[in-house]
Amino acid sequence: MKRRMFGQWAALVALAIAAGVSPWAQAAEEAPDAMIKRLSDEVLDAIKSDKAIQAGDTNRILALVDSKIMPNVDFARMTAAAVGPAWRQATPEQRTKLQEEFKILLVRTYSGALAQVNDQTISIKPQRSAPTDTDVVVRSEIRGRGDPIQLEYRLEKTPGQGAGWKIYNLNVLGVWLVETYRSQFAQEINAKGVDGLIAALAERNKTNANASANAARKG
Repeated sequence: MKRRMFGQWAALVALAIAAGVSPWAQAAEEAPDAMIKRLSDEVLDAIKSDKAIQAGDTNRILALVDSKIMPNVDFARMTAAAVGPAWRQATPEQRTKLQEEFKILLVRTYSGALAQVNDQTISIKPQRSAPTDTDVVVRSEIRGRGDPIQLEYRLEKTPGQGAGWKIYNLNVLGVWLVETYRSQFAQEINAKGVDGLIAALAERNKTNANASANAARKG
């Protein structure tokens, strides 16, 4: 993927992940397309008004993710899908570490891209699912500078306590987020097993953290 295309893709992924900025309890009775529209509008306003996020403040973004975003994403399912078949053999401790490192990877990879969010608006396409469906795709279009870009959310409706729609995959520019990481993770797992993947993610996160710190000092 070319650097320019990746930068655009990263910005959109960051925006999509951040679309869980409101409590899902409030959105539990909404249709999934109406909910995504409301959340998208809210997160655009939040990003535009938060100068720390615009500046790529990683600590600020991590705090936002922990308090607002992660409770609204089925991150266990997202991580399991990204890890693939090896997830079933992973111990509870390994699963916890995988989720922690994967979350940090996503946040640090896309934190800088949030600064690119400026004058975009989002429109939601007509929903194709039935009211009784519990697994749906919400299709949206991001409009700003340049051509409109298609963005899709895959959501599931969860039962019981904390019931509501939760995002577990994203399609940006025709690329599904989970499948992209699954191919990368498979190489590490095949070479060094689950512990090797955890170590590789931790090292990558350490490298990203050092790069962010160096950039902050130069700034």
